[in-house]
Amino acid sequence: MKSLPWRASITWLLAAFFLLGGTLNVFASPEILADYARWGYPAGFHLVTGLLEWSAAQLILLRRTRFLGGLLGAALMGAAALTVLLHGEFGHAVPPLIVMSLSLLTAMIWRADRLSTGFRPGG
Repeated sequence: MKSLPWRASITWLLAAFFLLGGTLNVFASPEILADYARWGYPAGFHLVTGLLEWSAAQLILLRRTRFLGGLLGAALMGAAALTVLLHGEFGHAVPPLIVMSLSLLTAMIWRADRLSTGFRPGG
């Protein structure tokens, strides 16, 4: 059995993470809704977050849009980390910071691959 290349592994793991995260936010439990309220977000903001996470998952899975998906995922996780840090929940910042780093890595790899093959955006 061939081993799965690490780049593909990161891509699939990130997409799965954002798919699951989006689902947990769109179909939020009372505990998740209470978290959003405690952090000061308006009612329904969990839906915005969930839909953006689903979008990030889809963009990451498609090679053509992986760069944008990586950037969107990094922005979402940066916002999540900032939210919990500002509310003193320091231990909860570690997972989003890790996922943010992997999302940025995915975007950087996509860009490096495109530049090495002579791809130019818009051209």
